[in-house]
Amino acid sequence: MSERSLSAQGTHGIDRRRFLTGTGSVLGAAALAGGLAAPARAEVPGLNVCPIPDGSHVRALVVGTGYGGSVAALRLARAGVDVHMIEMGLAWDTTGPDGKVFANTTKPDYRSFWLRTRTKQPLSQFLGFPLDKDVPRHTGILDAEDFAGITVYQGRGIGGGSLVNGGMAVTPRRERFPAILPTVDPAEMYATYYPRANAGLGVTSVDETWWENAACYQYARVGRKHAQRSGFPFVFVPNVYDWDYMKQEAAGAVPKSALDGEVIYGNNHGKKSLQKTYLAQAAATGRVTVSALHRVTSVTPAAAGGYTVAIDQIDTTGAVLAAKTVRADRVFFAAGSVGTSKLLTRLKATGALPALNEHIGKGWGDNGNVMCGRANHMWDPTGTLQSAMPTAGIDNWDAGGAFAEVAPLPTGIETYASFYLSITRTPHRAEFTWNPATGRVDLSWDRSWKQASIDMAKSVFDKINAKEGTIYRTDLFGAYKIWGDHLTYHPLGGAVLDRATDNHGRLHGYQGLYVIDGALIPGNTSVNPFVTITALAERNIERIIAEDF
Repeated sequence: MSERSLSAQGTHGIDRRRFLTGTGSVLGAAALAGGLAAPARAEVPGLNVCPIPDGSHVRALVVGTGYGGSVAALRLARAGVDVHMIEMGLAWDTTGPDGKVFANTTKPDYRSFWLRTRTKQPLSQFLGFPLDKDVPRHTGILDAEDFAGITVYQGRGIGGGSLVNGGMAVTPRRERFPAILPTVDPAEMYATYYPRANAGLGVTSVDETWWENAACYQYARVGRKHAQRSGFPFVFVPNVYDWDYMKQEAAGAVPKSALDGEVIYGNNHGKKSLQKTYLAQAAATGRVTVSALHRVTSVTPAAAGGYTVAIDQIDTTGAVLAAKTVRADRVFFAAGSVGTSKLLTRLKATGALPALNEHIGKGWGDNGNVMCGRANHMWDPTGTLQSAMPTAGIDNWDAGGAFAEVAPLPTGIETYASFYLSITRTPHRAEFTWNPATGRVDLSWDRSWKQASIDMAKSVFDKINAKEGTIYRTDLFGAYKIWGDHLTYHPLGGAVLDRATDNHGRLHGYQGLYVIDGALIPGNTSVNPFVTITALAERNIERIIAEDF
């Protein structure tokens, strides 16, 4: 089976070897050598980061600084609207004791996890040894939020999920789009908003000539060989990493970042997170301010018009330092699928926003995420040096309902293992509900629903194992456990477009309240979702600015 590109089939005028995707993977380590180029600060250039004063009045308040929120802030600011963004996590603009902003993936520390005293790594074991360890409680970068039956991994800090994913920037194939967002016109998305999102995010493609010989992508070439020998299409996938920087990493000319395994706890150098793209452009307008370590707790209609927003300022242990109240003319919910859905569910149930409709909290899905590893033969080494930025995947969506990212396992040693994160066409959707007895929002996810995703992933890997005479790894997710079916990197839904909102994200029941993030997308995108979240935000905010401002 020859190499081909999903995007070539979904959009016109795209190189047939290209495929537009985003997620995170796993483990890597190396110390910086003397005499290398000075480290680049992983900060937001020029962004005004300061605590919002109690009693403030703002024209537009954006709750969250991830993909949708960053798009909204930039476009509103360029339209002349002053914007204040509320971010629960850190600014990530100062270095730690190792001289780096972000911790290394193989050495999690206080910077790595959100308000946990013990790490909860996606891979809990390796070669039979447990990986988790005790850490100080801190507002770290990766939140492993537990619900019944599933753990949802989310980024915490200015830049949201862009801080912790693997940068795979995928535009879904066009023929699949009606199943993703049935009330959105594909023609306008593929002609205008997907190109705008890809440009804004800095999406580029790896130099395939370099890739063919790069030691750090030996693991991906092994994945290609096994996929093609079993008749599966192997597709290249664009990314938001700076490929010139990666080439310099490989040459030893700059501090290593992707080649030092940096991914799920942040990337110190080469990745173009939102801090370097949308938020940097927003900062250049001079109209955007961000409050880090602030958390919205309530939104209610204000007597003077607009909305009264209650906000807690917290410290790095999660303790509340101050309770603030501000008034906002308009509020954009952009706290991510889980954050936005939980907040709206609670506000409706507790009477703060009782006119929100019956679709609030519904239509949530995990994008069909499931992980697995394969144990290769000794003649198929995957390399001691593995780039943490994935570049390719196996497409069996039409035949078996799965797209499998060929993911890195950057341990710094030869593992003879191939590792995969699959996205599958799962039909299951869960609902957020308010639990007054516990004072928290619950999620109705059923762990048994993951079996459908496992079966779809098996449509790929059972065949590869049979062809190659290989077996699944059983040492990554627990003792003798093959499938990583306990998590998702790609939460979607909970305030679905044209159900909980109108067809451009305006919440039903209230003027001036909007959803602008992944909560709008009902549970599945067929690929890594952040380009779709960004493109949908571009579409919606354009209409909102034109009609509401």
